[in-house]
Amino acid sequence: MTIFSKIISGEIPCNKVLENDNFLAFHDINPKAPVHILIIPKVTVANFQEVSPETMVGMTTFIHEVAKLLGLDQSGYRLITNNGNDGGQEVMHLHFHLLGGAKLSWNHLSDSDSKNFL
Repeated sequence: MTIFSKIISGEIPCNKVLENDNFLAFHDINPKAPVHILIIPKVTVANFQEVSPETMVGMTTFIHEVAKLLGLDQSGYRLITNNGNDGGQEVMHLHFHLLGGAKLSWNHLSDSDSKNFL
């Protein structure tokens, strides 16, 4: 059972932003931006590679609702999902990071040398 499964069941509390029958959005406990929300499906799906198109249709609508609720729909935001070990996924339950509330930089890759990846 992942930490997200425990959050869904109520075993671990979270600072909820929005919830419906299928999805949950809550504040990340280690934010990387002024607004950092985690958005998860309530069904167990390990990662993006395993999610059904039907779940993604609902999740897309839910993410739009979260962005609008937080006022990010007009100012802009970054939406990230990490997929698998090489993609940096730490919790094996599909989740999206919604980041916003400021002009976001993309400098965590700026010191990477592409020659190291070839």
